[in-house]
Amino acid sequence: MPTGYALIPPRLSLRALQSPIAGPCTLDLQAGECLAIMGASGAGKSVLLRLIADLDPGSGQVLLNGQPRSQFSGPAWRQQVMYLAAEPAWWAESVMAHFPPDSQAQLLQLAAQLGLRHGFIDIPVAQLSTGERQRLALLRGLVRKPQVLLLDEPTAALDEDSILAVEQLLRSHQQQGLSVVWVTHSHPQASRVASRCLRLHERQLTPMETVQ
Repeated sequence: MPTGYALIPPRLSLRALQSPIAGPCTLDLQAGECLAIMGASGAGKSVLLRLIADLDPGSGQVLLNGQPRSQFSGPAWRQQVMYLAAEPAWWAESVMAHFPPDSQAQLLQLAAQLGLRHGFIDIPVAQLSTGERQRLALLRGLVRKPQVLLLDEPTAALDEDSILAVEQLLRSHQQQGLSVVWVTHSHPQASRVASRCLRLHERQLTPMETVQ
């Protein structure tokens, strides 16, 4: 390599990451890349995402831009490497209680791209549909500007048009450098959103040659 050039580390790196349920897993994810993870229910896909986010105990190493997770506090890590569960939690009645106080304008702009109904911001969370809450959970993550999003079936409750809108919105954020690990059971979706697809089976991640 010519003098003066520094090797840019991957956005996210896993090194022998494992728990009693999943792994060991080793992989690199580049800035702006989307990696799809598939596998049977119960294979450990959600566990793997939680391991990456430091929400479940495990061993091995995870690095963000070459920096080990051990150099971050738990909250600081999860601000940058954010896990969005398949069934996101809501802890307050109002929508805006779940968003930073200065994010309303951005939220409304992003919500329009996902087809959320007019006035949703004033509707109690409990009165929103499952699909509306799922889209809002995604926006709750995006407005906090993480470097990596760990998505656990983020479109499972959505109709086809809403699914495509979510995919397009995430694609636009990838163009700005966001990296995504996307758990999905849909082969067509994996082929649309991901540059690589891995299968989790018997604790191991293996490349899928084609996505059909």
